[in-house]
Amino acid sequence: MDRHLKAYLYDIDVAIDEVYSFFELVPRRFDEYQKNLMLRRAIERNIGIIGEATNKLLKDNPEIAITHAKAIIATRNRVIHDYAAVTDDVMWKIVINDLPKLKKEVTALLSDNTDN
Repeated sequence: MDRHLKAYLYDIDVAIDEVYSFFELVPRRFDEYQKNLMLRRAIERNIGIIGEATNKLLKDNPEIAITHAKAIIATRNRVIHDYAAVTDDVMWKIVINDLPKLKKEVTALLSDNTDN
């Protein structure tokens, strides 16, 4: 596996794990997310990292199979450049619905390519 490909996948994997780790200290509930500014900003930061790594990954490896990769990148751009448009409900949907799916894809890509 190309070392850049592996590094970007690893960055995505670590960022997802960090998001999950935040809920070791705070209950994984929308109301807790909404009232905790530090938690919201930390999750937004990690989603930004995920989007940036996905963008670089696709530039170097356009054939890589990551579901909704363009939406991931668009979300990163929104978080970074149009932060006023970022809503709690959209970010929460990403945490609850999208990150678990992305985690499975990235884990599979990393494990498929560990020997290379």
